[in-house]
Amino acid sequence: MDKQIATSVFESLASGIRLDVFRLLVKTGPEGLVAGEISGLLSLPPTNLSFHLKALSQAGLISVEQQGRFQRYRANMTLMRELIAYLTDECCNGQPEQCLDSESQTACCEAVPIALNFDKLR
Repeated sequence: MDKQIATSVFESLASGIRLDVFRLLVKTGPEGLVAGEISGLLSLPPTNLSFHLKALSQAGLISVEQQGRFQRYRANMTLMRELIAYLTDECCNGQPEQCLDSESQTACCEAVPIALNFDKLR
């Protein structure tokens, strides 16, 4: 994965609604969901959801398959894994297995509490 693709993916997930939709589709796995199910589970109006599904699709984060009158949406798990690999590729001086192993995580990365001020983001 290159930086431009990673940036595009992050820009798409920067919307709270799109992040919720993507996480829901990851949770449901390969069976995916039709738009009406997503709308109902997340309490989103269909027109609003349609806009966000299009953005996720354009970023490559989800795929869509026509099934009769319905469209079934699925998370692109391959892209998700590639993004995680991109983020951790050079972790711990090029030894990402140390960062991903919870037992050795403290050896690699000191646990530093991060204080985020979410009020500034609103």
